[in-house]
Amino acid sequence: MPQQPEREVPAPGTWVEKSARQAGGMIWQRFVIRTHLVEIGEPLEQTLMPYLQGRVRPRDVVVLGEKVVAIAEGRAVPLDSVPVSPLVRWLSRQVRPLGYGLGLRRPETMAMAVREVGWPRILLAAGAGLVDRVIGRSGDFYRIAGRRVAAIDGPGPSTIPPYNRYIVLAPIHAQALAVQLARRLRAGVAVVDVNDVGAEVLAHSPGVRVEWVRELLRDNPMGQGAEQTPLGVLRPVRREPRRASRWAGGAEEPAAFGGSFIPVVGSGDGSPAG
Repeated sequence: MPQQPEREVPAPGTWVEKSARQAGGMIWQRFVIRTHLVEIGEPLEQTLMPYLQGRVRPRDVVVLGEKVVAIAEGRAVPLDSVPVSPLVRWLSRQVRPLGYGLGLRRPETMAMAVREVGWPRILLAAGAGLVDRVIGRSGDFYRIAGRRVAAIDGPGPSTIPPYNRYIVLAPIHAQALAVQLARRLRAGVAVVDVNDVGAEVLAHSPGVRVEWVRELLRDNPMGQGAEQTPLGVLRPVRREPRRASRWAGGAEEPAAFGGSFIPVVGSGDGSPAG
């Protein structure tokens, strides 16, 4: 049987255009950007600029995966440094399996969840999870445990080394980074936690419409594996035709990133025009 040719991997800095999507009554272009492998302690406000500066437009929303923000903050913990107690191991076995990874079923990840929010909150969340199983509901564990637990990222089969031996916690300074990057880029910025079951916005600069960002990332265009595309750009290109008459008399939508009509034409090669 002939060997399949290896799939060409885009070079760092490549903007890859994904399918357009609707949000807020507009059609949006969506780009994901391949980057270098972010290192622990890296100053993202400097190292990400070459991928974006001069190419981002005023109504764009730049989205940044929370995992790279956390890694840059030093919030990556080696698996072999995490102590696991018998109770933690038992609790991890009670967690329902996820479609895209072990999550808190990995004892080390559960141990870090306890470290992040404390035993009382984890035990309360676990009790709610047990009740969910009885009544046929789901999600109460994470609702009670909170975003700091939901955002913990354990290694999976496609995690890029060396982070396949690390647990990455939620970032602490995501809001400050979003505001700083937004000022430098003169565009919207959001730090997001996206996977194959949904999207959440952890931090954002002023003017970013959170509900639009969630909708635009709901299908996880940045990927769940080794794509190395933790950076993306959402760009409004035109009004959605069926809702074009929403703003009577030609009035513009209230000011927000992505909130005004700017005609943009792509270059046809996967990169933004201009």
